[in-house]
Amino acid sequence: MKTRTFRFAALLLSILLLASSVVIAQGKSTDNKLNEKPGNNKQKEKPSPKTILFNGKDLKDWVLYLKDSSVDPSTVFTVKDGVINIKGDPFGYIRTKKKYSDYALHVEWRYPSELSNSGVFIHVQEPDTIWPRCIENQLKAGNAGDYVLMNGASIKEQTDQAKRVIPKMAASNEKAAGEWNSIDITCKGNTIETKVNGLLQNKGTGLNVTEGSICLQSEGKTVEFRNVYLTKLKK
Repeated sequence: MKTRTFRFAALLLSILLLASSVVIAQGKSTDNKLNEKPGNNKQKEKPSPKTILFNGKDLKDWVLYLKDSSVDPSTVFTVKDGVINIKGDPFGYIRTKKKYSDYALHVEWRYPSELSNSGVFIHVQEPDTIWPRCIENQLKAGNAGDYVLMNGASIKEQTDQAKRVIPKMAASNEKAAGEWNSIDITCKGNTIETKVNGLLQNKGTGLNVTEGSICLQSEGKTVEFRNVYLTKLKK
């Protein structure tokens, strides 16, 4: 009899402990909900997907342009091992077939053997010409981060209309020949911001061109590009 009484008491105690745990858990859940701030339960917005401009295989999404029309562009602009190789001579560029606005653009470049000259053009207007209407993000060795205002493009920071170059903010932070550099260009509305190897080098406001193609330039000697993509920004 005593054994049965003991077992019953133990079972009753277990039930009471379980019930207490459930009540405490429910109370904590209620407290957490009361402490939540409005909007905290909203799902986080997913980041915008990348738009790959260079597929690592070919230049089918680009227009190839050279100043000297007698030269076959395919001999100047080539692709190998996921890298765009541009000879630099004759002058010209490859241009995205599509036009873009409000984006964060990422480009990596290097001069494989000898420091030289090139550029990333943004908001490029047609028709194709050796100096199209656009804003060049300078990649010339020692000057990466300068803006060059081409063929009527302008920004508020151009205090002297006779000078087309808006110098970079800081000393050159480019890497040696053979090493890869990165340039990140953020275009939103009529503004532009440029970082070279992660360092803010230039900013512009009041751009009179805010949409267009993107170009990688042939100007000088061999330059290579890789990882060319952008992320769309909300207007």
